[in-house]
Amino acid sequence: MSDTTAMRSDSGRPALRRAIVDLGAIGSNVERISRIVEGAQIMAVVKANGYGHGAVPVARTALEAGATWLGTADVGEALAVREQIADAPILAWLHDADPRFDEAVERSIAIGASSALHLERAAAAASATRAQPASVHLKVDTGLGRNGIPRREWERVFDRARELELEGRVTVDGLFSHLSNADPVEDGLQLDAYREADALARAAGLEPRLRHIAATAAALRLPETRLDMVRIGIGLYGLSPFDDESPRHLGLTPALRLESRLISVKRVKAGTGVSYGYTYRAEHPTTLGLVPLGYADGIPRHLSNTGSVEVAGKQRRIVGRIAMDQFVVDLGDHRASVGDPVTLFGDPATGAPSAYDWAQAASTINYEIVTRLGGRVVREYA
Repeated sequence: MSDTTAMRSDSGRPALRRAIVDLGAIGSNVERISRIVEGAQIMAVVKANGYGHGAVPVARTALEAGATWLGTADVGEALAVREQIADAPILAWLHDADPRFDEAVERSIAIGASSALHLERAAAAASATRAQPASVHLKVDTGLGRNGIPRREWERVFDRARELELEGRVTVDGLFSHLSNADPVEDGLQLDAYREADALARAAGLEPRLRHIAATAAALRLPETRLDMVRIGIGLYGLSPFDDESPRHLGLTPALRLESRLISVKRVKAGTGVSYGYTYRAEHPTTLGLVPLGYADGIPRHLSNTGSVEVAGKQRRIVGRIAMDQFVVDLGDHRASVGDPVTLFGDPATGAPSAYDWAQAASTINYEIVTRLGGRVVREYA
């Protein structure tokens, strides 16, 4: 199925630019990680439109496979998911400087509170809506240096949170933080700081039932960080957070395959320049194929002359500069035709380049490769 049919051609052919998302792989990845984390609950992180895969289809699949929570960056993302999924617990943790949480509280979105202000605004929303106490997960900064309640404010905020609980305006359901993934020693120091925060919260009378600090990397490699719940982002989509272990070695299956087709094929002589600035010239007579995606679709310009795609079972090099809407591949002596399928990246088990391969060629990370896909790319679900 597809989340849109507007971009299909009149002939009924598949969309020119399509990301095929294997929901079976999503479910399998949840089940695999569930076995690894040995009883910890799983939050499926579907922020940024499910890392480019489609938030709602991924969320539904993850819940069916055993995830118990959903995670988004901001309240707007959470509310968009809530429109389609009525009852799953959802946590949103990244907020504006002057947040309003009324609709979030009304729609049972848990608030990740990284400051005293967030806590007060959550309580105010509960008072204004008279719907229910605001569900809050207090976020403490244990060393990542991003958002989170700083150490000097922990006791004051915990005491205030307990007051608001006694008033019936908030319920502190969780206490969480985020690791730097710098190295095991640094992550261990952060875990020690988190345990200190947990002890202080309980001393203040709080009883958060969900303690969570591990994202995919720590969930897979640092058992001591799993606590009550792990937040699974990149692993949910079958991609590895590590440079030294592939998805296959982790037992994960990449869920997204980016496809198109050749829209021009031409034979050229040696010395022919390709694309803007002629950063590539054919060294010998060859066949060039044109693929109708470019940086407007999220194809990194840094893949110019370095990346590859798969055509007819073989990886073919991207040559010349990637443009806004298109790029060229060198097909050598392959007898290609207009309309031949192209796999830009996908599961390397099929012979295609992987998101990691693209990331290496573009000097970035696989997270960026999948999340940057643009609006012209149609998501289809298998």
